[in-house]
Amino acid sequence: MFNNPSKYLFLTTLMAGTLISVSSNSWLSIWMGLEINLLSFIPLMSNSKNLFSTESSLKYFLTQALASAVLLFLVISTSVNINILDISYSMPVTMGIMSSLLLKSGGAPLHFWLPGVMEGLNWYNCLILMTWQKIAPMMLMSYCISESLFTSIMIVTSVMVGSVGGLNQTSLRKLLAYSSINHVGWMLAAMITGENLWLLYFLVYSFLNMTITFILNSSQIMHMNQIYSMMNESPITKFMLFSNFMSLGGLPPFLGFMPKWIIIQFMLLNNMIPVIIMMVLMTLLTLYYYLQMAYSATLITHNNPKWNLYPMNNMYMMLSSIFTFISIAGLMLCTVLLNVM
Repeated sequence: MFNNPSKYLFLTTLMAGTLISVSSNSWLSIWMGLEINLLSFIPLMSNSKNLFSTESSLKYFLTQALASAVLLFLVISTSVNINILDISYSMPVTMGIMSSLLLKSGGAPLHFWLPGVMEGLNWYNCLILMTWQKIAPMMLMSYCISESLFTSIMIVTSVMVGSVGGLNQTSLRKLLAYSSINHVGWMLAAMITGENLWLLYFLVYSFLNMTITFILNSSQIMHMNQIYSMMNESPITKFMLFSNFMSLGGLPPFLGFMPKWIIIQFMLLNNMIPVIIMMVLMTLLTLYYYLQMAYSATLITHNNPKWNLYPMNNMYMMLSSIFTFISIAGLMLCTVLLNVM
């Protein structure tokens, strides 16, 4: 995974920082865990041979430092007169904390840094940024989120920006960055409807991202035209890739449809119908360009070059096949298990 052994140390402290944040009982120790996590991820991102990764690490550091500074300012200013654990007394303070955590997780309208940072990273760092780096901010947002106009605006904005931003993208890393913004909106909606529902959504989302990253990294694919020209020697690999993209978009009967289905049902019970309509419409837009990409790659552009081919590693092929089977048949398997139990 990493060529430099010292990066495994930073990977360990990165995980430790997240665990400190989610298990802390005061906002100051939460801030400390977030800082440990941030300062551990910067060395993993930076690469002296790649100027784009250095630029990405600088962008990431500046935005995360800004979010941490706002969070620390709010925590210290409120702890002067009020118990540091009690942030529910004031709506402006809650909104400030939610905004700083939204900036850390890359949700709209504070998403401006995420596509640019993702573009300069390798696939492993992209996977960490899309999955593990979201755990602490999302968990902390679940502590103080409530059903309000501010939350609804965050949900709708994230879903809209994530869907519209992915249109006409040629870089797969930017496409997955906008997909990540879209899924942040769904996770925020899940937090309102159920305490642990967003964890289910996050696990399915992380699983699908991991499968897509394995396939793209093993074939060294970064842009859409590479899918068209480099994957014709392995139709099975191309089928696995686009099956997981369909699942990530929430197309039934794939596994990615299950958490969206549950969230929509719970939101209907809470009478959040206008928000549901916007979320479903924007998800259809996401599915549109995933299907357009799959249609173009499988039916329209078909050639068979004999140069610059990257065959998949056997281990990656086996893992990708198992994960893709779960992605395709996961919803049906869950239904069978539910009926049996």
